[in-house]
Amino acid sequence: MVDCQKNEGPSKIEYPFPDSERFLVLLNRGASGGPVETLRRQIAGAFSAKGVPFDIVEPFDREEAFRVTRAAAKRGYRAVVAAGGDGTVGVALRGTAGTEVPVAIVPCGTGNQLALNFGIPSSLEESVGVAVEGSVVKVDIGRANGEPFALMAGAGLDADVMTDATTELKSRLGFAAYLYSGIKNAMTPPSADFRIVADDQEVEVNASMVLLANAGQLKAGPLPVELTVAPESSFQDGLIDVCIYAPRNLPEVAGLLWQVARRQFAGNERMIFLQARKIRIESDPPVAIQIDGEPRGETPIEAEIEPLGGRILVPR
Repeated sequence: MVDCQKNEGPSKIEYPFPDSERFLVLLNRGASGGPVETLRRQIAGAFSAKGVPFDIVEPFDREEAFRVTRAAAKRGYRAVVAAGGDGTVGVALRGTAGTEVPVAIVPCGTGNQLALNFGIPSSLEESVGVAVEGSVVKVDIGRANGEPFALMAGAGLDADVMTDATTELKSRLGFAAYLYSGIKNAMTPPSADFRIVADDQEVEVNASMVLLANAGQLKAGPLPVELTVAPESSFQDGLIDVCIYAPRNLPEVAGLLWQVARRQFAGNERMIFLQARKIRIESDPPVAIQIDGEPRGETPIEAEIEPLGGRILVPR
């Protein structure tokens, strides 16, 4: 095992020359909310128990994580294992794009929405079992402003929630950081005039947020609640689901959440759903955007789908 740590800045990572049976574990140092040394030992123990060769790297930032993943894919690793949250999975998919190397998920982050959508167990040992023994499936990958996303991108309220759920807040509160930020921002939902061009469809609407979904399921952390925010979404349909939500106040936010939780999508003018291969979103005024849960500046967004452009290891 190669154990690469970083404390003060980008490091020079030396790679062994792997064979096709070797796994690269991309470990997000802040993912578990606990000591990274403990998480590293647990992951190493789980892979050792499976009797497979592996390396663990702990990149300093997303840019280095991408370089590490890209190098591993070019060197022919059996799989890149994203040990972290949705952001870590997104980096792994970006780094393996255009190759035959699949991405496995060991859910250690705050949200872990992609693990939910792909049916990955929350147990570390079981998720490592999927990495070693699972099946490879091809999935669509979205691109927003040139950056790949596996789950979704968004503009408006959802991006404000992600921005206010800072790394410091998540380290202290865990998933409750999103609940706190969500309630705070839902008190006075943002409002903007959106112009959305989705293939040959054009919509102009005043709304609070616009989601570009590649996956439809969201889980409220440890709570026994799953929300289907994009009812027609599929990882393999070659389409991005455009979900427009337009609540004007906290009661309407609560009402929409209740309807979404009950999968009641018809008959509410505050919800609009489209599907397209290419989308452009503009807004007045500009609003915050997020890509797979990571803040990424402000609108506009140019998005498109790459059909079956990624590979994920899922349970057999």
